[in-house]
Amino acid sequence: MPLVAGVDSSTQSVKIVIRDAQTGRLVREGRAPHPPGTEVDPEQWWLALQQAIASAGGLGDVSAISIGGQQHGMVTLDSNGNLIRPALLWNDTRSAAAARAINQENPDIADRTGSTLVASFTASKVRWLLENEPENAQRVAAICLPHDWLSWKLSRSNDIHEIFTDRSDASGTGYFNPVTSEYDRELFQRIFHIDQDIYLPKIISRNDVGLRASESLLIGAGAGDNAGAAFGLQAEPGDLIVSLGTSGTAFAVSDTSTHDATGEVAGFADLTGRFLPLVCTLNAARILDAATAILQCTHEELGELALQAEPGAHGLSLLPYFEGERTPNRPEATGVLAGLTLENSNRADIARAYIEGMLSGLVDAAQSLTSRGVAVNRILLIGGAAKNPAVGKIAASLFGREVLIPPAGEYVANGAARQAAWVVLGGESAPVWDLGEVERVNAPYTPEVLERYRKLRDRTTNW
Repeated sequence: MPLVAGVDSSTQSVKIVIRDAQTGRLVREGRAPHPPGTEVDPEQWWLALQQAIASAGGLGDVSAISIGGQQHGMVTLDSNGNLIRPALLWNDTRSAAAARAINQENPDIADRTGSTLVASFTASKVRWLLENEPENAQRVAAICLPHDWLSWKLSRSNDIHEIFTDRSDASGTGYFNPVTSEYDRELFQRIFHIDQDIYLPKIISRNDVGLRASESLLIGAGAGDNAGAAFGLQAEPGDLIVSLGTSGTAFAVSDTSTHDATGEVAGFADLTGRFLPLVCTLNAARILDAATAILQCTHEELGELALQAEPGAHGLSLLPYFEGERTPNRPEATGVLAGLTLENSNRADIARAYIEGMLSGLVDAAQSLTSRGVAVNRILLIGGAAKNPAVGKIAASLFGREVLIPPAGEYVANGAARQAAWVVLGGESAPVWDLGEVERVNAPYTPEVLERYRKLRDRTTNW
């Protein structure tokens, strides 16, 4: 059977899996780190991708590859395909004021795109560029997303008019209609007021070929990271996925689109033709990194400490806005550790408070989805932080229902690989792969912990 490759080019690193197209069996894998920061030279992603491919044994026997990538962001190219400036990533909040201005000027934006903009969206960053770097803005001939640029780079093309993307990632730009699966050109012009002709990557279908990396290696459409993860999990309508990566996301596969003018729920598209309503928080796995630094322990030890503490950490609560926040939209916020007493000034309660704070924001995110009519039958917990021994149990106690934890895996990369398999195998439906045994986690419901967290969240908007 042919082999296929799937890539997850995330904020912190790039991962590649090479799998059997028919069965999904993992053959080999590789990874490489990305540089830190919210403004990054895309060439560093390209170097990291080549390192990851090499560490996975190369692509000589691979028939197709698809790339899943961090959503939003802004990669700008001139007419010769040269990078104009470093890419602004999704978590760069300098474009917050631009997002507010776009929303005020375009009160129908949620109706047209499914989302009210925040700093993360590509449109917000392009508007910031126009206002703050006009000389760079005048050179822009093409605007693309991280996964678009990497797919194009892999093809060795020099023609910007060959750059392609898919509907899932395009739905995070702020100028794409997820219902029609087309760019909203009128809105684009209304937002930017520019005369120059700017190329936007062509939208290709879920199992189409974008370009070729070689005579024998096809490049699939790829996807935004969350859509890739949903596809890798083979999620269906009614599945709520809580992903704990650099950001925290709660998203659901849905047959119907959402249009939330409050900005809490982003009305994204998924990879298959359905929709992916999503709520994103900026602070997830790195909250646990911060806790391990404070407590001088490993992630495993952090989880063990947290499980030694009582739910609620004896009144200690964390508002985890360490890098500002996206939902609620507080880009200038900082974190708060509240309720400190002599009783809870210990390692176990601090560990518990950090994990509860991180997860409480995602419980709020899930509630935002359900309050807007998104059906939730199952909750699946994925991402690096899901491996922590305390996270599943504390999540179940905060959600008040069973949480499912699939086997640890690179689900964005797996989703991209499954899409590449669909390119190779064809057919109306994607191949179905065995995901392995899913862990079922239950714990007593602790609504009092959420109530105290929400009081802290609502006490002020100035943090």
